[in-house]
Amino acid sequence: MPLTEPHDDHLRQEDPVDAARDPGEGAPAGTTPPGAAAAEASAPESEASDSAAPEPAASASEPEASASAPEPEPVLPEAVRQRIVALTATVLPGLPADEVPVPLRRVAKFAPNRRARLGAPAIAAQLTADPLFRQRITARVLADTGDLGAAVLEGTAPAAADPVEVAALAYLARPRGWRELIEASGAAVRAEADSAVVAELVREAEQRATRAEHDRAVARVEAEKLRDELARVREELGQLREESRQLTRSLRETQARERKATELLATERGRAARATADADAELRRVRARLAEAEAAAGVARASAKEARSVDDARLWLLLETIGQAAVGLRRELALDPVDKLPADFVADAFADQTAAPAAGAATRARDTDDPARLDQLLALPRAHLVVDGYNVTKRGFGEMSLEQQRKRLITGLGGIAAQTGDEVTVVFDGAERMHGLPPAPRGVRVLFSRKGETADELIRRLVRAEPPGRPVVVVSSDREVADGVRRHGAYPLGADSLLRRLARS
Repeated sequence: MPLTEPHDDHLRQEDPVDAARDPGEGAPAGTTPPGAAAAEASAPESEASDSAAPEPAASASEPEASASAPEPEPVLPEAVRQRIVALTATVLPGLPADEVPVPLRRVAKFAPNRRARLGAPAIAAQLTADPLFRQRITARVLADTGDLGAAVLEGTAPAAADPVEVAALAYLARPRGWRELIEASGAAVRAEADSAVVAELVREAEQRATRAEHDRAVARVEAEKLRDELARVREELGQLREESRQLTRSLRETQARERKATELLATERGRAARATADADAELRRVRARLAEAEAAAGVARASAKEARSVDDARLWLLLETIGQAAVGLRRELALDPVDKLPADFVADAFADQTAAPAAGAATRARDTDDPARLDQLLALPRAHLVVDGYNVTKRGFGEMSLEQQRKRLITGLGGIAAQTGDEVTVVFDGAERMHGLPPAPRGVRVLFSRKGETADELIRRLVRAEPPGRPVVVVSSDREVADGVRRHGAYPLGADSLLRRLARS
C-alpha cells in the first residue's frame, strides 16, 4: 500500500520544503522510511559522531548554519534492539542483490537461525549508517506487519500492542514522535522488568514465610517429640531405680547363698578326700587282680599255642595225605597234560552248543562288585578271566576309536596275564574277525562273536564250558550278562573294577 513520507527530527524547522523530505528521498516512490536495529555496539559510534557535529552558528548572515545539530541515536532497550535486528534479518534475503549493502551480502546467505545471531553487529551498523537501506527494510517490514505498521506510521499505537514491537517499528519507520514511542516502550519494558523483579521478591518472601512456617511447625513437632522423650526417659529412670533396688536385694541374697555354698564346699571337699583314699585302695586291689589275670592269660596263651601247633600238624598231615592221594589218582588215571583248555574248545566251535549247568555250580557264584575282589579272585589257582571287551572300553575310554580301544584293552590284559599267570579271554562283538589287529600278548585269548551271535552269548558259552570248581571271573557291567553267568557259577564283576586294576598297573 502507498505510504507517506515519514517525519525526521533531524530536518530543519525553518525550511518547510526540507521538512517534507527525508535524507533517503532518492528511494523509489511508494516506499516507507527505513527501520533498523541499532546494536549497542554501534550506538556509541553514532553518539560519538553526533557529539562531534559542529554547533549551529548564531550569525544571521549564514542561514545554513543556523539549523539545530542532529539529535543522537536513542539508547534502545535490549529487547527492542534484538527485535529490530530480528525484523531486519527476516526481510534481508527478500531484497534484490544490488540493494543489499556489500557488508551484509554474506550475512543474507546465512541460515535464518544464524542470521540474527551472527550478523547482529553488521546489521545494526548498516541500519545506522545507511538511511536508504533502512528505508528499504522498513518498507518490507511495514508491509508484513499490516495494521500495526500503519498505526505506528501515523504516530499512534494500539493499547494492546506489544510495546517492544511498537518501539522496533517506530525506530525503523521514524514517524513524528518516534522517540517518544521508543521511550514509552523502554519505560514499559522497564516496568515489566520491575514488576517481574517485584513479583520475584514477593514470591521469595512468600517462600521464606512458608519455609519459616514449616520450620515453626517442625520445631513444634520436635518439641513435642522431645517432651515425649523426656517423659519416657523419666519413666525409664524410675524403672532403672526400681531395678537397682531389686538387684541390690538380689546381691545380698546371693552373697548369703555364696557363704552357705562355701561351707558346703568345704564339707564336700572332706568327703571327696575320704572317697579318694578309698578309691586309691580299691585301685591297688584291682591292680593286684589284673596282675593275677595277666599271669593266667600267659598260661592260657602258652596252652593255646601248643594246641595250635597240634592243629597245624594235623592240617599239614591232612593236606599231605590229600596231595599224595591226588598224585596217586593222577597216576592211576594216567592223565597226561592237556594242550587245550575248555575255552579253546568254545573258541573253535562254530555251532551253538547248549549244555545243562552242572549241579552245585551256583554255589560258587558271588554277588559282589567290589573292585578289591578282582585281585582276590585272580589270586585263586587256575583262575580264568573273561572280559566283555566293548562294555569295558566304552566305559573307560570311549572317546577313542574302536581300534584304539581294542589295542589299549588287550595290552592291559597282557600285563595282568603276565603278573598273575591266569588264563585271560577277551570277547568283542563282530560278525567276522577284524583285520589289522596286533598279535595278542602271551596268555591272552582274543575272540570275536560270529555272525548272528552276540558277545554276551559267547561269554555264557565260555562259562558253561568250564568244569565245576574252577574259578571263572566275568568282567561286564551288563546286568543280563552278570545274571546269566552267575547262574552258571561264575563270579560277575563290574567294568570299573578292571579299569581301576589297569590304571594301577
